[in-house]
Amino acid sequence: MRLKSKTPFVPLFICVTLLFLSSCVSYKNIPYFQDLSKSPVISEDINNYSEHIIRPQDELLIHISSLNPEASVPFNNNLQTSSITNNIPQYDYLVDKDGNINLPEVGVMKVSGLTTHELSVQINQSLVKFLMEPRASVRVINFKVAVLGDVARPNVYSSYAERLTITEALSLAGDLNITAERNNILLVRENNGKREFFHVDITSKNLFESPYFYLKSNDLIVVQSGKLKLSTIEDPGYRNATLIISSLSVVVTLLYLVLHK
Repeated sequence: MRLKSKTPFVPLFICVTLLFLSSCVSYKNIPYFQDLSKSPVISEDINNYSEHIIRPQDELLIHISSLNPEASVPFNNNLQTSSITNNIPQYDYLVDKDGNINLPEVGVMKVSGLTTHELSVQINQSLVKFLMEPRASVRVINFKVAVLGDVARPNVYSSYAERLTITEALSLAGDLNITAERNNILLVRENNGKREFFHVDITSKNLFESPYFYLKSNDLIVVQSGKLKLSTIEDPGYRNATLIISSLSVVVTLLYLVLHK
Protein backbone atom coordinates (compact mmCIF):
# COMPACT_ATOMS: atom_id res chain seq x y z
CA MET A 1 0.00 0.00 0.00
CA ARG A 2 1.45 3.33 -1.02
CA LEU A 3 1.59 5.95 1.70
CA LYS A 4 0.10 9.22 0.56
CA SER A 5 2.35 12.15 1.38
CA LYS A 6 0.94 14.78 3.71
CA THR A 7 3.80 17.10 3.02
CA PRO A 8 2.93 18.98 -0.20
CA PHE A 9 5.21 21.79 0.89
CA VAL A 10 8.31 19.62 0.39
CA PRO A 11 8.79 20.17 -3.37
CA LEU A 12 8.19 23.87 -2.88
CA PHE A 13 10.70 23.99 -0.02
CA ILE A 14 13.30 22.26 -2.14
CA CYS A 15 12.79 24.67 -5.02
CA VAL A 16 13.05 27.70 -2.73
CA THR A 17 16.20 26.33 -1.12
CA LEU A 18 17.89 25.64 -4.42
CA LEU A 19 16.90 29.08 -5.65
CA PHE A 20 18.44 30.68 -2.55
CA LEU A 21 21.69 28.78 -2.92
CA SER A 22 22.01 29.39 -6.64
CA SER A 23 21.42 33.13 -6.20
CA CYS A 24 24.54 33.50 -4.05
CA VAL A 25 26.68 33.94 -7.15
CA SER A 26 25.05 35.11 -10.34
CA TYR A 27 26.41 33.28 -13.37
CA LYS A 28 25.80 36.24 -15.65
CA ASN A 29 28.62 38.12 -13.89
CA ILE A 30 31.18 35.32 -14.24
CA PRO A 31 32.03 34.76 -17.96
CA TYR A 32 34.81 36.87 -19.47
CA PHE A 33 34.33 39.03 -22.59
CA GLN A 34 30.59 38.43 -22.73
CA ASP A 35 29.95 40.93 -25.52
CA LEU A 36 32.41 39.24 -27.88
CA SER A 37 30.76 38.11 -31.12
CA LYS A 38 30.22 34.38 -31.46
CA SER A 39 31.41 34.39 -35.07
CA PRO A 40 33.92 31.58 -35.79
CA VAL A 41 36.70 34.02 -36.69
CA ILE A 42 37.11 37.61 -35.51
CA SER A 43 40.01 39.82 -36.53
CA GLU A 44 40.96 43.34 -35.46
CA ASP A 45 44.04 45.52 -35.58
CA ILE A 46 46.22 45.94 -32.50
CA ASN A 47 46.67 49.66 -31.93
CA ASN A 48 47.22 49.91 -28.18
CA TYR A 49 50.58 48.15 -27.72
CA SER A 50 53.74 50.14 -27.16
CA GLU A 51 57.25 48.91 -26.38
CA HIS A 52 58.70 49.29 -22.92
CA ILE A 53 60.39 52.67 -22.43
CA ILE A 54 63.55 52.53 -20.31
CA ARG A 55 63.25 54.51 -17.09
CA PRO A 56 65.49 55.31 -14.09
CA GLN A 57 65.98 52.28 -11.81
CA ASP A 58 65.51 49.83 -14.67
CA GLU A 59 68.01 46.97 -14.59
CA LEU A 60 69.45 46.26 -18.02
CA LEU A 61 71.11 43.08 -19.14
CA ILE A 62 73.37 44.11 -22.02
CA HIS A 63 75.38 41.56 -23.95
CA ILE A 64 77.85 42.59 -26.65
CA SER A 65 79.04 40.26 -29.40
CA SER A 66 81.18 40.83 -32.48
CA LEU A 67 83.29 39.06 -35.09
CA ASN A 68 86.10 39.03 -32.51
CA PRO A 69 84.73 37.36 -29.34
CA GLU A 70 87.86 38.13 -27.30
CA ALA A 71 87.56 41.84 -28.00
CA SER A 72 83.94 41.75 -26.81
CA VAL A 73 84.80 40.41 -23.34
CA PRO A 74 85.45 43.79 -21.63
CA PHE A 75 81.99 44.98 -22.64
CA ASN A 76 80.34 42.01 -20.93
CA ASN A 77 81.83 42.47 -17.49
CA ASN A 78 78.37 43.05 -16.13
CA LEU A 79 77.75 39.31 -16.59
CA GLN A 80 80.90 38.41 -14.67
CA THR A 81 80.90 40.97 -11.87
CA SER A 82 77.25 40.84 -10.84
CA SER A 83 77.00 40.43 -7.07
CA ILE A 84 74.32 40.01 -4.45
CA THR A 85 73.97 42.52 -1.61
CA ASN A 86 71.28 42.06 1.04
CA ASN A 87 69.75 39.37 -1.19
CA ILE A 88 69.27 41.96 -3.97
CA PRO A 89 71.12 41.34 -7.26
CA GLN A 90 73.36 44.24 -8.22
CA TYR A 91 73.99 44.84 -11.93
CA ASP A 92 76.54 47.12 -13.54
CA TYR A 93 73.88 48.44 -15.89
CA LEU A 94 71.42 49.90 -13.44
CA VAL A 95 69.88 53.04 -14.92
CA ASP A 96 70.63 55.87 -12.49
CA LYS A 97 68.24 58.59 -11.35
CA ASP A 98 69.35 60.77 -14.27
CA GLY A 99 68.55 58.02 -16.78
CA ASN A 100 72.17 57.10 -17.58
CA ILE A 101 74.38 54.01 -17.66
CA ASN A 102 78.18 53.80 -17.84
CA LEU A 103 79.27 51.56 -20.70
CA PRO A 104 82.92 50.44 -20.84
CA GLU A 105 85.03 52.46 -23.32
CA VAL A 106 81.97 54.44 -24.38
CA GLY A 107 81.32 56.13 -21.05
CA VAL A 108 78.07 57.66 -19.83
CA MET A 109 75.08 57.05 -22.08
CA LYS A 110 71.62 58.57 -21.78
CA VAL A 111 69.22 55.62 -22.02
CA SER A 112 65.96 56.71 -20.37
CA GLY A 113 63.22 57.41 -22.87
CA LEU A 114 64.54 54.79 -25.29
CA THR A 115 63.19 51.36 -26.12
CA THR A 116 65.55 48.42 -25.77
CA HIS A 117 65.77 48.22 -29.57
CA GLU A 118 66.68 51.88 -29.85
CA LEU A 119 69.35 51.47 -27.19
CA SER A 120 70.79 48.45 -29.03
CA VAL A 121 71.15 50.55 -32.18
CA GLN A 122 72.89 53.36 -30.28
CA ILE A 123 75.29 50.95 -28.57
CA ASN A 124 76.18 49.35 -31.91
CA GLN A 125 76.93 52.77 -33.38
CA SER A 126 79.11 53.65 -30.39
CA LEU A 127 81.14 50.43 -30.57
CA VAL A 128 82.03 50.36 -34.26
CA LYS A 129 85.38 51.99 -33.48
CA PHE A 130 86.19 49.27 -30.95
CA LEU A 131 84.66 46.11 -32.44
CA MET A 132 84.07 44.54 -35.82
CA GLU A 133 80.33 44.43 -36.50
CA PRO A 134 79.16 44.81 -32.90
CA ARG A 135 75.80 43.38 -31.94
CA ALA A 136 74.21 44.55 -28.70
CA SER A 137 71.39 42.64 -27.01
CA VAL A 138 69.46 44.64 -24.41
CA ARG A 139 66.82 43.35 -22.01
CA VAL A 140 65.03 44.85 -19.01
CA ILE A 141 65.28 42.25 -16.26
CA ASN A 142 63.26 43.88 -13.48
CA PHE A 143 59.92 44.17 -15.31
CA LYS A 144 57.35 43.30 -12.67
CA VAL A 145 53.71 43.80 -11.70
CA ALA A 146 51.83 43.23 -8.46
CA VAL A 147 48.44 41.48 -8.21
CA LEU A 148 46.43 41.89 -5.00
CA GLY A 149 42.93 41.09 -3.82
CA ASP A 150 40.47 38.33 -4.63
CA VAL A 151 42.71 36.04 -6.69
CA ALA A 152 44.10 32.58 -6.02
CA ARG A 153 47.76 33.64 -5.60
CA PRO A 154 48.31 37.37 -4.92
CA ASN A 155 51.97 38.18 -5.45
CA VAL A 156 54.55 40.21 -7.36
CA TYR A 157 55.23 38.66 -10.78
CA SER A 158 58.20 39.24 -13.09
CA SER A 159 58.34 39.04 -16.86
CA TYR A 160 61.47 38.79 -18.98
CA ALA A 161 59.54 39.35 -22.19
CA GLU A 162 58.90 43.07 -21.51
CA ARG A 163 55.38 42.38 -22.73
CA LEU A 164 52.70 41.38 -20.26
CA THR A 165 48.94 41.76 -20.56
CA ILE A 166 46.49 42.14 -17.70
CA THR A 167 44.95 38.77 -18.58
CA GLU A 168 48.38 37.13 -18.43
CA ALA A 169 49.09 38.71 -15.04
CA LEU A 170 45.76 37.47 -13.67
CA SER A 171 46.55 34.01 -15.02
CA LEU A 172 49.90 34.06 -13.20
CA ALA A 173 47.96 34.90 -10.04
CA GLY A 174 45.81 31.78 -10.51
CA ASP A 175 42.81 33.63 -11.97
CA LEU A 176 40.03 35.45 -10.12
CA ASN A 177 38.13 33.72 -7.35
CA ILE A 178 34.44 33.09 -7.96
CA THR A 179 33.57 35.91 -5.52
CA ALA A 180 35.67 38.56 -7.32
CA GLU A 181 34.11 41.53 -9.10
CA ARG A 182 35.09 41.01 -12.71
CA ASN A 183 33.77 44.39 -13.86
CA ASN A 184 35.60 46.45 -11.24
CA ILE A 185 39.32 45.59 -11.36
CA LEU A 186 41.54 48.50 -10.35
CA LEU A 187 44.79 49.17 -12.18
CA VAL A 188 47.27 51.65 -10.66
CA ARG A 189 50.10 53.01 -12.82
CA GLU A 190 52.87 55.55 -12.25
CA ASN A 191 53.39 57.61 -15.39
CA ASN A 192 55.50 60.75 -15.84
CA GLY A 193 55.52 61.59 -12.17
CA LYS A 194 51.79 61.00 -11.74
CA ARG A 195 49.76 58.10 -10.40
CA GLU A 196 46.88 56.94 -12.62
CA PHE A 197 43.87 54.90 -11.49
CA PHE A 198 41.80 52.98 -14.02
CA HIS A 199 38.91 50.56 -13.60
CA VAL A 200 38.95 47.50 -15.83
CA ASP A 201 35.95 45.41 -16.84
CA ILE A 202 37.13 41.94 -17.77
CA THR A 203 33.62 40.86 -18.78
CA SER A 204 33.79 43.16 -21.81
CA LYS A 205 35.82 42.72 -24.99
CA ASN A 206 36.59 46.45 -24.87
CA LEU A 207 39.41 45.50 -22.52
CA PHE A 208 41.47 44.37 -25.53
CA GLU A 209 41.40 47.91 -26.92
CA SER A 210 42.19 49.61 -23.63
CA PRO A 211 45.53 51.42 -23.17
CA TYR A 212 45.79 49.43 -19.94
CA PHE A 213 45.50 45.99 -21.53
CA TYR A 214 49.28 45.88 -21.98
CA LEU A 215 50.92 46.40 -18.61
CA LYS A 216 53.88 48.58 -17.72
CA SER A 217 56.57 47.70 -15.22
CA ASN A 218 55.50 48.33 -11.58
CA ASP A 219 51.77 48.34 -12.44
CA LEU A 220 49.49 47.33 -9.57
CA ILE A 221 46.34 45.27 -10.15
CA VAL A 222 43.75 45.16 -7.37
CA VAL A 223 40.88 42.69 -7.73
CA GLN A 224 37.89 43.80 -5.68
CA SER A 225 35.80 41.28 -3.72
CA GLY A 226 32.05 41.11 -4.21
CA LYS A 227 29.47 41.63 -1.48
CA LEU A 228 28.99 37.88 -1.15
CA LYS A 229 32.54 37.32 0.08
CA LEU A 230 32.28 40.21 2.51
CA SER A 231 29.02 38.89 3.96
CA THR A 232 30.35 35.37 4.38
CA ILE A 233 33.46 36.64 6.16
CA GLU A 234 31.94 39.30 8.42
CA ASP A 235 28.43 37.96 9.04
CA PRO A 236 28.45 34.62 10.92
CA GLY A 237 24.65 34.64 10.79
CA TYR A 238 24.79 34.50 7.00
CA ARG A 239 27.16 31.54 7.09
CA ASN A 240 25.05 29.74 9.69
CA ALA A 241 21.86 30.35 7.74
CA THR A 242 23.41 29.00 4.57
CA LEU A 243 24.66 25.90 6.42
CA ILE A 244 21.31 25.29 8.11
CA ILE A 245 19.33 25.68 4.89
CA SER A 246 21.71 23.38 3.06
CA SER A 247 21.38 20.73 5.78
CA LEU A 248 17.60 21.04 5.95
CA SER A 249 17.32 20.70 2.20
CA VAL A 250 19.15 17.38 2.35
CA VAL A 251 17.00 16.09 5.23
CA VAL A 252 13.74 17.16 3.62
CA THR A 253 14.77 15.66 0.29
CA LEU A 254 15.46 12.31 1.98
CA LEU A 255 12.10 12.42 3.78
CA TYR A 256 10.33 13.23 0.55
CA LEU A 257 11.95 10.26 -1.19
CA VAL A 258 11.07 7.90 1.70
CA LEU A 259 7.44 9.00 1.86
CA HIS A 260 6.98 8.56 -1.89
CA LYS A 261 8.43 5.09 -2.25
